[in-house]
Amino acid sequence: MAGLDYKRRPYWVVVLVLLIAAMAGSAMVGVVHYSWADLWQSDIFWNLRLPRILLAVMTGAALSVCGAAYQSIFRNPLTDPYVLGISSGASLGAAIAILLGLEAYLLGLGACALATGLLTILVIYRIASIGNRMHTTTLLLTGVCLTFLISALVSFLMVLHQDKMESIIFWTMGSFASAAWSDVAIVAPVVVAGICVVLYYSRDLNLLLAGSEAAKSMGVEVERVKKILLLVTTLMVAFCVSACGVIGFVGLVVPHCIRLVLGPDNRRVVPYSILVGALFMLLCDTLARTLLMPSELPVGSLTAMVGAPLFIYLLYKNKKSY
Repeated sequence: MAGLDYKRRPYWVVVLVLLIAAMAGSAMVGVVHYSWADLWQSDIFWNLRLPRILLAVMTGAALSVCGAAYQSIFRNPLTDPYVLGISSGASLGAAIAILLGLEAYLLGLGACALATGLLTILVIYRIASIGNRMHTTTLLLTGVCLTFLISALVSFLMVLHQDKMESIIFWTMGSFASAAWSDVAIVAPVVVAGICVVLYYSRDLNLLLAGSEAAKSMGVEVERVKKILLLVTTLMVAFCVSACGVIGFVGLVVPHCIRLVLGPDNRRVVPYSILVGALFMLLCDTLARTLLMPSELPVGSLTAMVGAPLFIYLLYKNKKSY
């Protein structure tokens, strides 16, 4: 991984080993328990648990990388796809696709989620921009307001189409319960390509942290880089939302914790976000499906239990800068 020097290498080796161990452990536990020897003969493993594990890992990695990118683009440690309302915006597109019956078509949900997700980020960008600067308070308030507005629209759609209510509720709470190989096949190329793009621009993200003018003086095509990264990250968020619904605060918790340990250099933060984000999401999903067996919790509720207190702490810590 680019940017991981020898001194830092033991960290990512440890995280990678933990991720592999967590994937193995998650595959073995559930309503039906399997030994390691019996696991490979089980249809439940191949058709239910393995695609769910892979989708959770990809989603965690994608949301974490997107959070790291947004925090550098907007120069704000409090931003992530959920706080900005981008995840909610994508969920509106997914809800519309469900009502129109487009989920039966290849990329039908993803395309609708992408359209509303891009519209959301465009509105945020326009409202919060003052010249070449992003006003922190306006950025956060815009994200919160759009989240409430979109939630109201989704609720309105559910009232009008109560026969589709159960399907739409799934997208608003976040869950990997219906994960299938078709979801993995659709989400994987988008996530892998998107992460590669963010990794490629990790140096430019470092320069954006110093401000647009400083980045321009260092040779960065600021507007072009921002547009590419916003498009790519929104694309990742949209396709993840189309597969598993809205899952909040992952992009806030993971990059922030990584920066506390390894510093602000995105050439380290982005690669570590891949591994730590995947591990965090997998652990949350495993807990979601095992804590109250045979019932299952929405994974979004667990990520919010971790992320919301951290968000409040960061708001308190940074209140003097607003």
